[in-house]
Amino acid sequence: MTVNALLPSTVDYSDADKASLDVRLRALIESVFPTWTDHTRADFGNLLCELFTNTLDILHKYQCNQAAEAFIAYATQRKSMLSLAKLTAFTPRTAVASTVDCTFSIPAPVAGDVPLPAGTTARTSAVTAPKVFQLLHDLLIAAGLTSAVGAVENSDPDSDTFESDGTPNQSFVLTSRPYLDGSAVVTVGVDTYTQVDDFLGSTATSKHFTLVVDANDRATITFGNGISGQIPAVGAFSVAYKTGGGASGNVIAGAINKVDGSFTDSLGTPVVVSVTNPFASDGGEDRMSVASMRQLIPAAMRAQSRCIAREDFEIAALLIPGVGRALMLTAIENPGIPDNRGYLYVVPPAGGTPSSAIKAAVLTGVMVTRPGPVGFGVDVLDPIYLTISVHAKVWIRAGYTPATVAASIRANLSEYFVPCEVDGTPNQLVDFGYYLKDENGDPSYILALSDIFDVVKDTLGVLRMGTALADFTLNAVHDNVAITLAQFPKIGTIEIVDGATGAIL
Repeated sequence: MTVNALLPSTVDYSDADKASLDVRLRALIESVFPTWTDHTRADFGNLLCELFTNTLDILHKYQCNQAAEAFIAYATQRKSMLSLAKLTAFTPRTAVASTVDCTFSIPAPVAGDVPLPAGTTARTSAVTAPKVFQLLHDLLIAAGLTSAVGAVENSDPDSDTFESDGTPNQSFVLTSRPYLDGSAVVTVGVDTYTQVDDFLGSTATSKHFTLVVDANDRATITFGNGISGQIPAVGAFSVAYKTGGGASGNVIAGAINKVDGSFTDSLGTPVVVSVTNPFASDGGEDRMSVASMRQLIPAAMRAQSRCIAREDFEIAALLIPGVGRALMLTAIENPGIPDNRGYLYVVPPAGGTPSSAIKAAVLTGVMVTRPGPVGFGVDVLDPIYLTISVHAKVWIRAGYTPATVAASIRANLSEYFVPCEVDGTPNQLVDFGYYLKDENGDPSYILALSDIFDVVKDTLGVLRMGTALADFTLNAVHDNVAITLAQFPKIGTIEIVDGATGAIL
């Protein structure tokens, strides 16, 4: 008599989908109960088998997903990616607040100075959810003048008071969120503590603290143990910090037009203060997404302390808030660049020109934080854009409004040329001319007409495209567009012609 084994001699752990589990469980049952031959669904035993294999299939999925969270390339949860970032000494940035210079004005000159203290709030005119900005520094409208210019930031001031018990390694969670990087000011008595990445270089008298932001954008500060980092004295201490920020805080010129509070001049005379922002704000960015961390964590490991290779400078630039794309060129790539000099072109995530503050931060990042070779200099430059103007003749599919289809075409073309996706990851469809390759991976230095043609053709509501050469052109020519090393493409004018009527949509 042959006795069937309860389990096979070899186990394939990858064979764990529901269908395979059904087969394995059925084989196990038959080895124990060879007379069980009723395999109808109505049988209660078969119902239990279905229940077991379905549960095992779900558990296997959970196990696989949980295992994937241990790898940078596959993790999908922010909490997992933050933990992985700690292992590489990479600190993902939180949201960044937009800033802009505002002009604060009074109707007519007054005899005294009009002080506007730091923290004075100004806002947009929206009724339900106005964007609020705070004055970063004390401002004074001097006697005899009617205006002064001061920088404002889309953030909210917050402060917490905690109680130190004198024990080592104390941690305190800030109550408000989302926390803005670098804004915490810890005051213990008359002493101000300084934030550091870790306590490795701290002594028993170093007034240091570390700060970690969790997946919910809530910050936790930690003090030393009395050997590495001074323990705060027993008693109350305060933490002032900022919350808010994000891309939603970017506003157009003239959007900020209300000032909160009442004001008097230095002589006690009430005055009415108005505000406006002559230019659009910039710098507002959402917190670093999981997709961005997946790209930047491995890149940052390559250039942790110094910039040596050309790509290292690009990586260091991309770690700076406000930089979406970067290209480093030297005399090797462009003989017109002086020896021992690098030209670092930076593109903001939404395009346009980087502010002087962003370029200064990039220069600090590549020359101070991650210094390059001795004697090597870097110029941080505005991007050189190659404007692509599109002309297309299209026939509209029945049931669609020509104006709506034309708007969709413009939206799709604009999205095709945006430097970064909404989550901050680079848009792989466009790049500097240096990085454009042909099908063999060799430099091509062209923008393919066919790629942009497909964007228009595949727009919902487009029936067909014109077949004449003049029916689809880039920069007035039916041909690919040449691009130089340092140029970055951007969309220009978009002219859509209705093929049925000849009307410009």
